[in-house]
Amino acid sequence: MKTIYLAGFDVFRKDALAYGAQLKALCAAHGYEGLYPLDKSAPPGLSGPDTAQWIYEANVALIRRADIVMANLDDFRGPGEPDSGTAFEVGFAVALQKTVWGYSADAGTLLDRVRAGAGTDADGDVLDARGYVVENFGLSKNLMLACSVRMVAGGPAECLAAMAEADRRRAARRALALEAAGPED
Repeated sequence: MKTIYLAGFDVFRKDALAYGAQLKALCAAHGYEGLYPLDKSAPPGLSGPDTAQWIYEANVALIRRADIVMANLDDFRGPGEPDSGTAFEVGFAVALQKTVWGYSADAGTLLDRVRAGAGTDADGDVLDARGYVVENFGLSKNLMLACSVRMVAGGPAECLAAMAEADRRRAARRALALEAAGPED
C-alpha cells in the first residue's frame, strides 16, 4: 500500500486531530495509507524551540518515509500564497524526487486572487499590497509550485480520486505492455 504524507495548514485547525483522522480515512478508502503530521506528538516538557525542532525532524522523517506527498495549497493567511511550511514540505519532497499532488479550492489565477486591493504601476504590472509585482503566467500558484506539483481543483477528496485514477491508468498501461510483450520463453 502506498503511503501519502498529508501536508497542509490543516494542522492549525482547532479540530486538527479529528480532521487528520478524516483525511486518513479518505486515503484508506482509495487504497492508500495517510501519514498525518500530528500522528505523534512531541515529548512533554520541551522548550518552544526544542518542540519546534522535534516537529521539524518528525515531519521530515514522515516525508522521507512517504511514497507520495499530497499538499493543501489553498491560500493561507493572505491571498495568493499557501502556508510556508507546506511550501517547504513540497520543495523537500520534490528534491527527494517524490511525486507531489496538490489541491486548492481557490478559484482563478494567482494574479486574479492577489489583484483585489492591489494597484498597477506605470508599466501596467499588477502590484500586491506591499508594492511587489505579481507574477502573471496564468497559473493558480507561484510557478515553483505550479510547475512541480500535479494540481487538482477542489479538496482532498478530489485530489485522492485523481491520484487513484492516475494509478489505475498506470496499472492498465503496464498490463497492456506486458500483454503485448507476450509470454516469456
